[in-house]
Amino acid sequence: MYSGPVAASAFYELAQDGKPDTVILLGPNHTGYGSALALMREGTWQTPLGNIEIDTALADAILHETRILDVNELAHRFEHSLEVQLPFLQFLYGNSFKIVPICYLLQDYDSAVEIGRALVEALDATNSIVIASSDMTHYEPAKTAAAKDQAALKQVTALNAKGFYDTVEAQNITACGYAPITSLITYAEGVSAKAQLLSYHNSGDVTGDHSSVVGYAAVSFTKQP
Repeated sequence: MYSGPVAASAFYELAQDGKPDTVILLGPNHTGYGSALALMREGTWQTPLGNIEIDTALADAILHETRILDVNELAHRFEHSLEVQLPFLQFLYGNSFKIVPICYLLQDYDSAVEIGRALVEALDATNSIVIASSDMTHYEPAKTAAAKDQAALKQVTALNAKGFYDTVEAQNITACGYAPITSLITYAEGVSAKAQLLSYHNSGDVTGDHSSVVGYAAVSFTKQP
C-alpha cells in the first residue's frame, strides 16, 4: 500500500517496452541468512499468480563473469525484496519469462560495481532487463527524507555510481538496497542507458503522518538507440 503505486510507475514504463525473456532481480538481504552475495541458479519461485522458473543458463553466464557470487538458496528463502516484484511482472507478462535473483547481504562498493560489470558482459545480446529493489530513507520526517533522497537520486539519474554510493554513506541515507542500486547504475552506464526519475513519494502520502516516513522512488533506465 505504501510502495506499490510508486513501483507501478516503473512497471508501466516496462509495459510499453515489450516482453523480456529474463528479468535479473537485485535486492538486499534483510534476514542475514545465507551467503553474503547470493545467486540462485535453478528452481522455481511461486506466487498466487503461478510459477516462475530461474534462467539457469543466464545465471551460469553471470557466474562466469564474476567470482564473488555464491550459489546459495538460503539467502533467498525468507527475503521479500525480490519476490514482491513478481506479481507486477506476472501481471504484465504472465508466467512466460524467467528470473535470475541476486541477494546482497554484503553492500560494499567494489562488489556492487563488479556485479554490475558482470551483468554488462553476461547480458550482452540477450533479451533481458535488470530491476534493483530498495526503499529509500527510513523513519525520518518527510522533509528531511526528501532532501536526502533527492540528493541520492540526483546521482542515480546522472548514472554516477560512485557519487550515489558516497552520497548514501556521507548523508547516512538508510536505503536498504544501495549496493543493488549501485550495481544497476554500473550496468546502465555500461550499456549506455539514460536514467529518468519517474516518481517519488513517501509513506506519509498514504497515512497522512509525515513525522516519520519511508521514501520510495521509481527510476527507469533505457538503452539509447
